[in-house]
This record gives sequence, C-alpha cells and structure tokens, in this order.
Amino acid sequence: MLNVSRFQESLDKRKEEGIIRHLRIQSDGIDFYSNDYLGFAKSRELQHLLLQKVMDNPQLLSGSTGSRLISGNSGIAVSVENEIARKHLFESALLFPSGYNANLALFSTLPGRHDTVIVDEQIHRSVHDGCKLSNAKKLKFKHNDIEDLENILKKQKKHCYIAIESLYSMEGDFAPIQEIAAIAEEYKASLIVDEAHAFGVFGYGLIEKYQMQHQVSAAVVTYGKALGAHGATILCNETVKSYLINFASPFIYTTSAQDYQWMSIKTGYEFLDQNHHLAIQLQNNIKTFRSRNLQSPSAEVSPVQAVIIPDNQRLKSLQDALSEEGFLTYAIYSPTVKAGSERLRICLHSFNTEEEIVKLTGIIEEFIEN
Repeated sequence: MLNVSRFQESLDKRKEEGIIRHLRIQSDGIDFYSNDYLGFAKSRELQHLLLQKVMDNPQLLSGSTGSRLISGNSGIAVSVENEIARKHLFESALLFPSGYNANLALFSTLPGRHDTVIVDEQIHRSVHDGCKLSNAKKLKFKHNDIEDLENILKKQKKHCYIAIESLYSMEGDFAPIQEIAAIAEEYKASLIVDEAHAFGVFGYGLIEKYQMQHQVSAAVVTYGKALGAHGATILCNETVKSYLINFASPFIYTTSAQDYQWMSIKTGYEFLDQNHHLAIQLQNNIKTFRSRNLQSPSAEVSPVQAVIIPDNQRLKSLQDALSEEGFLTYAIYSPTVKAGSERLRICLHSFNTEEEIVKLTGIIEEFIEN
C-alpha cells in the first residue's frame, strides 16, 4: 500500500506558506492573466471559421488512431507543417501536441552524452525537464547576461547548445537574441530559441523579424497563446526533423493529435495574417499601461508586465483586492521565482479597454503606496 504521509507533509507545508496550488474553473471577470494576447480564443469570427471547417469535414474531430509513425500521420498534418515552414522561412517544421512536448523532444534528443546545454536561468521548466532526459551536462547562465554566457562557453571543450526564450514570460523582457546568436556562431554552438510569447504579438516572432533563420539550429513556436489554439511546432532543417522523427521519444511514443488541432493552427495563421490591427491595438494598450508609471522590470512593448511585490502574503493580499474588483490576475510566489522577486504577472490583451487598464493600475498603485 502506498504511504502518502510524505506527500501530505509537503502539501501541508505549502498550505502553511500560502502557496498551495488548486485547479479552478475559469472565472468570470476582466482578463489580465491569460495568454490570449490578441483575443483569438475569444473571437467569435475565428470560432465561426473553425466551425465551418468542421461542418465541411466532420472527420477532423475524430481521433488520429495512433502515433504519426503508425496510423496517426495525415495529409493535413503534413500540409500544415509545410505551410508553417514556408511562412517562417525555415526548411522544415514538425508539429507537436504542446510546447512542453516540443521542448521535451528537443532537449532530450539533440544533445549527446558529451555535449553541454547552457540555459538562461529563466528558461521554461520544459527545457529543464528535457535536459533531465538527456545524457548531456546542463549549465545555467545569468539571465540575459552575455558576458556570463561567454565566460561559460570559453571553458567548454565539447559541443554546446544554448537555450533561450525570445520573450520571457516571468520577467516580460526580451533576450538579446542577435548578440547571443553572434556569440553562438563565434563558439560554434547551436542556438535554440523558444518563441512562445513573441509569436503573434510580433508577427511570426523575433527570429522572423530579425531574419535570423540561418543563425538558429531550431526554434519552438507555440499556439496556445497569441494564436488562441493549442500545439507547437519545431522549426529546423530537414536533417534535424528527420533525426527527431527517428530518435525523439516524446514524438515517437505519443498518439498524434486529431486533425482538428492541426487545422485550427492553419486557420489561426490565416486569421493572424488578416488581422494585423489586433497586434497594433495590443501595443496601444501596453503603452497605456506603461504610461501609468508602475515600476516594472518588463520591456516597454511586452504584453507581459511584471509588478514586483516582494512578499508572498502581501502579494496575495494585492491579488485578492484586485479580484474583489473583478480583475483576474496571476500572482507568482516564491519558490517559483526567487524569494524577494515575487510578482504580479499582468498580461495585456488587444481587447482590454483603457478604462480597465487605468482602474487596474490605480488599485495597484494605491496598494503599493500603503
């Protein structure tokens, strides 16, 4: 019989610290916490487009029946991958059910036993978990610190992989992606970039914006955020794609998603291409937020704006005060972030109104002053 006392002790400790996690049904309120940056998940127009696709082809809703190496590979999956690769100006694309799954595949498969993976200290947990499944050595460099990264690279004797996000979801700041790419080239390291929070908000992402397709070994684009869908793509060359298909356990041993998921991604791209004004509206809302002069470590144009409240209990009090006024926000407590850097993570969207932003920031400002 399973002895759960150790589990209960850990849960009790979290309860005492006020950081126990619970699953909650999505609440009604003013959304300042979801990753639906462009409002695609709420868009009736996009919903009707997807509904029409299903009405025309109900088979989209059926299960795939197997992994893509057995019975789960469809013409739709292949055509969507080809279309994504073409749009991003990469040689190949490989679809995954989620961004977590994509990072797990990349970092458990590409780095070999004698390789080193050097990750930004704020990289997403999925990258760390992928590294655990590989035989490679993992090292961290200080967040966005190019000098620290280079000092680590200088000491390595074998091949290195560098893992960064183009836009970080905890801090809401950008990686110096061009400078890091130059260092990676100098030390013959392989650069892998996660574009989860930049895609859609900044066109097809910062790699496309800066035309860096030939400077990165692979990029991850996820669709559960600005595209309002689900799933992810690894962008790479044909050799890397073939290697992942042959050796990546998270790809080989999972049942493929249903074709509806791939079709929703394709439709999302089409909707993105036809609605550039939503990214413009988002930037206007970010400007309104920044004009309120709250102290934040986040970039001025980032849809993620962090407000540091360096105390778990005080942070919870602020979130509760906002909740009472109908605002949905997300508090990030230590140890998820370092003690002293607890923060309210505010996500801005194209659909937020100026009145909502002004009222939200007013409550935060009053709380901080008191």
